[in-house]
Amino acid sequence: MSTTGLRVIHPQAKIGQRVTIEPFVTIGANVEIGDDTWIGANATIMEGVKIGKNCKIFPGAVVGAIPQDLKFDGEYSTIEIGNTVTIREYCTLNRGTKANDKTVIEDNCLLMAYVHVAHDCILREGVVLANNVNLAGHIEIGKFCTLGGLTAVHQFVKIGEYSMLGGGSLVRKDVPPFIKAAREPLAYAGVNSVGLRRNGFSNDQIHAIQDVYRYLFVKGFNTTQAIKKIKKNLPNSAERKAILQFIEASKRGVIRGFRQLNGTKINGNHSK
Repeated sequence: MSTTGLRVIHPQAKIGQRVTIEPFVTIGANVEIGDDTWIGANATIMEGVKIGKNCKIFPGAVVGAIPQDLKFDGEYSTIEIGNTVTIREYCTLNRGTKANDKTVIEDNCLLMAYVHVAHDCILREGVVLANNVNLAGHIEIGKFCTLGGLTAVHQFVKIGEYSMLGGGSLVRKDVPPFIKAAREPLAYAGVNSVGLRRNGFSNDQIHAIQDVYRYLFVKGFNTTQAIKKIKKNLPNSAERKAILQFIEASKRGVIRGFRQLNGTKINGNHSK
């Protein structure tokens, strides 16, 4: 290791052009930092971290610590962070295990303060994790999803693209794409129409998505029945295909429609 002023930078680290490294930063071996990235004071970038261009890593963040996984046996692994990613204060981001070899955070993600991303997670482009979101291992979050503050996600869960989860959610099952989810237990709370419009979806596309979810969560069919009726009655589209592929590939099962507190079905696939 070499010390430059108040910074400790391993000689094997590769630092791009116009990178700003504030005081008391530690950068480990086999680290790559892209051009125009800013590393705030007291951040720790550990071995095996690859950071893209134009990123901002705020004070106190720890990026690339070994997994909190008893199966981890010291194998070499990495965490890959894309371009224009913002990692706020005191986030903890762990590298992968031999299961997938790496944790991945794609371009344009925002991780607010105190977020934890465990080993082998994959965050696709444009994901926003609000304060204190906690992700267990092997979670995959689709592009342009937003998770509200204090949300906790069970290991191996998948969250579909363009979905939005309310603050304080406990996510035990897969969340299909394009929807809002809230309440406890976590349940379908409508299509994420505002988020879809902000990302360029037309009214026709949004209406097509709503038609699919009426069969899945509103009309009272079980999942198998709903899928059959969707394939029979609704025109094919990229959105319909994405929803059905997600549900049919789910290993943990997907969230359901919500129910009243007394157990009476409002919408969803099952009632007491």
